[in-house]
Amino acid sequence: MRDMKTEFIRGQSEKLANGGINRRQFITSMLAAGVVLPTAMTMAGDVLAATPNKGGLLRHATGYGGTTDSIDPSTSNNGMTQAVIYTRGNHLTEVGQDGKLRPELAESYEPSDGAKTWAFNLRKDVTFHNGKTMTADDVIATFNIHRGKDTKSAAKALVSAVENIEKDGDNRVIFKLKEGNADFPYIVSAYHFMIMSSDGSGNVDVNALDNSTGGYLTTSFEAGVRGEFKRNPNYWKADHAHFDAVNILSVVDPTARQSALLNGDVDVADSIDPKTVALLGRVPTVDILETNGTQHYTFPMRLDVEPFGNLDLRMALKLAINRQELVDKILLGHGLAGNDVPVNASMPFHNDQIPQREFNPDKAAEHYKKSGHSGPIKLSVADAAFAGAVDAGQLIAASAKQAGIEIELVREPNDGYWSNVWNKKGWCACYWGGRPTQDWMYSAAYTKDNNWNDTAWRDTPAADRFNEVIVQARAETNETERQKQYFEAQQLLHDDGGAIVAMWANYILAHTKKVTHGPDVAANWQNDGNKMSERWWFA
Repeated sequence: MRDMKTEFIRGQSEKLANGGINRRQFITSMLAAGVVLPTAMTMAGDVLAATPNKGGLLRHATGYGGTTDSIDPSTSNNGMTQAVIYTRGNHLTEVGQDGKLRPELAESYEPSDGAKTWAFNLRKDVTFHNGKTMTADDVIATFNIHRGKDTKSAAKALVSAVENIEKDGDNRVIFKLKEGNADFPYIVSAYHFMIMSSDGSGNVDVNALDNSTGGYLTTSFEAGVRGEFKRNPNYWKADHAHFDAVNILSVVDPTARQSALLNGDVDVADSIDPKTVALLGRVPTVDILETNGTQHYTFPMRLDVEPFGNLDLRMALKLAINRQELVDKILLGHGLAGNDVPVNASMPFHNDQIPQREFNPDKAAEHYKKSGHSGPIKLSVADAAFAGAVDAGQLIAASAKQAGIEIELVREPNDGYWSNVWNKKGWCACYWGGRPTQDWMYSAAYTKDNNWNDTAWRDTPAADRFNEVIVQARAETNETERQKQYFEAQQLLHDDGGAIVAMWANYILAHTKKVTHGPDVAANWQNDGNKMSERWWFA
C-alpha cells in the first residue's frame, strides 16, 4: 500500500511539474491520498520551485578572461571562454550534474578491439545555428582541427593516439586509436572538442559565431569583455536552456565581481574570494554555492628556464612552502593542502601512500645549498591566476625566507596573464579545473607531447618513465595493474616534476536568490560544469 501511495504522489508531482494539473488540483489529490494540508501545500511549493521557468536575462560575472581570448574552442585557456563554449555548443559526450558520463551529441558509443576502436552513433535531430544538419563529416572535420601537424590546439595531446577517424554512414563515427583507451569517451567531452559545422570539404571556420549546436545563439563576442547569447528556439534538448538570453561578463577583479552582484548588476558571480564568503552569506538576497571538485592551484616551475632545471632547487622550493598556511589564509579552510600531484582522493587510483609534503625549512635549506644557486628567484603572480594569488605569493616568499631562499615577487597585469606569463615565464601562479580521469589530466598538462605542459617536464629520466607508464595505464584493462601504474606515475611526478600543487580549492560562487537550479550541481568544472546557462533558471 505504501508503495502505491508513493507512486501516486510521484505521478501527481510530475503532472504538476509538467502543467498537467494546477496547484489546487495537486493539493486536493494529496488530501485524498491521506496527506495533511500543511504538508500538501509544502509539497506543492517544492515541486513548483524545482520546475524550470522559461525567460529572463542571466548575467554572469566570471573571474576569467583576457583581451587575447578567441571564440575558437581549440585555443580556449580559461574559465570565461570555456563557459562560452558550453553555452553555445555541444560535445559527443558530457559529464552530467550527477558526475557521471553520458552521451550528448552521440546517442550511444561502444568499444571494440580492446578499446582501440570506439564507435559513436550520432543523433539525427541536431541542427547547427547556421541551419546545417549535423553529420559524421562535421564530427570528423572538428576533430581533425586538433590533429594536424601544425595545429595550435591545446587539445592536440588528447587526440595524439587517434590514428584514423572514419564514418560509417552519415550518423556513425569510428575512432581508431594506436592503443586501447578505456577513458576515451571522457576525452571527447573536453570543452575544446565542441562540434562545429564543416563546409563539405573538411574545412571548419573556427571563428564563426554560428557554427555550433548549443542552447544559445551567439549574438556577439568581445575578447576579455563579454559574450552575449539568445536562446536557440530549435535546441534539440527541449528541457534545457531556460533563459531568454545570457550575458557572460569578464570581471577579473574579485572586489568588482562582488560589488556587481550586490549592486544588482549581475545575477551570478563565480570564483568568490574565500575572504568574502562569510560576509556575502549574510546578505539576505544572496545564496552561496560551494562544491568540492578537482580544482587545484599550482605554481609550475619550467624546467627549460633556469634555475628550475635543477632537481635540488625544485625540491627546495617544494619544501619551502607552507601549504597548510596557504589553505588557512588564502582559502580560509575552503579546500585542502596539495601534494604536488594533480590527483586527489575524489579521483580513481589516487595514491594515498605518498606522504603529505610538509613545510620543512631545514630540508629546504639543505637542497638549496646542494643546488648551488644564489640570488633571488622570480615568482610571477596575478589574481587572474586565482583569487588570492598575489597574497599566496607573499606567503610563499615569507616561508621560503626561513630556509634562506630569497623569492622576488613579480606582480603581473591581470590582462594578458594567460598569454604572456603562464606557460612562458619560469615560475608563476596557475589554476587547473582538473579532469575526471588521471589520463585526461596528464594528457592535458604533463605528458611530453602537449602544448600545455606548463612545467616543460619532458627530458628527465623520471619524465621518460612517466610517459611510458601513462601509455601502459591507458590501455590496461586490469584494474589492479592499472592502479600500480598510476601509483608509480604519481610518485614520479611528486619526486621529480616541476609542478608545485599547493592547494585543492573548492568552487565557490554567489548568486541572487532569484536564480535556482536542480538538486545536483556538477563539480567537474566550476559553475555546474560551466553549463549553468543551459541547466539553471529563474525561480
